[in-house]
Amino acid sequence: MPSCGEILGAWRGTRERIGVRTGTGPVLVTDAGSSSLRLTVFGDDGEVLSEHHSDSPPGDSAPGSLRQLLREGPAPVAVGHRIVHGGPGAAGHALIDDEERARLDRVAELAPLHVPQALSVVDAARDLLPDVPHVACFDTVFHSGLPDAAREYAVPARWREAYGLRRYGFHGLSYAWALARTAELLGRRPEHLQMVMVHLGGGCSACAVREGRSVDTTMGFTPLEGLVMSRRSGSVDPGALTWLLRRRGVSADEIEDALNHESGLLALSGTSGDTRDLVRGRAAGDQRAALALDVFTHHCRRGIAGMAASLSRLDALVFTGEIGEDQPEVRDEVCARLSVLGLTGGLRPVVAERPEIVSAPDARIPVVVVPTGEAQQIDLETRALLARTV
Repeated sequence: MPSCGEILGAWRGTRERIGVRTGTGPVLVTDAGSSSLRLTVFGDDGEVLSEHHSDSPPGDSAPGSLRQLLREGPAPVAVGHRIVHGGPGAAGHALIDDEERARLDRVAELAPLHVPQALSVVDAARDLLPDVPHVACFDTVFHSGLPDAAREYAVPARWREAYGLRRYGFHGLSYAWALARTAELLGRRPEHLQMVMVHLGGGCSACAVREGRSVDTTMGFTPLEGLVMSRRSGSVDPGALTWLLRRRGVSADEIEDALNHESGLLALSGTSGDTRDLVRGRAAGDQRAALALDVFTHHCRRGIAGMAASLSRLDALVFTGEIGEDQPEVRDEVCARLSVLGLTGGLRPVVAERPEIVSAPDARIPVVVVPTGEAQQIDLETRALLARTV
């Protein structure tokens, strides 16, 4: 396989040949979930040139999906890969050479449901596109500067030092995109803003941003901590889990699977982890659907209020993620009962697929909705890293 220097030299030559001053040419973005794969090729202006989405585990389907995309769309000159967990040493996004690839294997156990699947796509893409640079874009990087008070768990030092047991935070690519779009919408620079952002989707978290930096977040060592999610439990008393292990003989594997796949909205409602289904069910009189939504919005409010405690003022509340963008009932119920933070309900629905202020013009705290932009952020981060490298 060519060295990083050879690959970057080829990339530089490609950029010069296509005559782009600030862009690189088409960039392929890969986003591998535990049971899905999304591939998108972006042009220099951020336009989508081609895309592919599969709802099957990416390990087996990745080579075929990549070949199909490459046959049908423009040849990428770089590839950006979403990697959920960068591990304790990842303070920035990274060019994937053989050394970095080996390091990613060592940190994969920190997010076993996500990173191994993403690495299978990385390997398939590097095999098919060996002569272009590949960049790992980590969800944890946005939170890499967390203050000690927000980062450390109150557990024995030997666990923290030997195992890297600390709070990492996730959804960082989504937050980076939402932060920039909110700053543009409000006509202020990111470093002049203090706000709470909430990513609500299959996974859910909240984040406190002070002067453009993450200073607290609800997810921790894994993407399981924090808010109630679609099929994930969110935070549960660890004593309850050790009780299940020791007193009821529930295995660690069973607990892990249940907390990640059989909990959250699905467990509370008994029918669905999709808030759209639950809103319809509640309207039809389904009490378990109503309970699921009540628990979900309660935990959202608690998470938002907790994040606000890390700020000295609140300039905006930002919703992103599929639920945050598409579920006005959830947004309204969250805000209507956060009057302690100066928020109110009565939000208007989103009318366009672009960042919007949905609170009233005279609202004390603007409420902003930003469509999810993780893939777009990976495109930007990949181009930025390669521009710095060469």
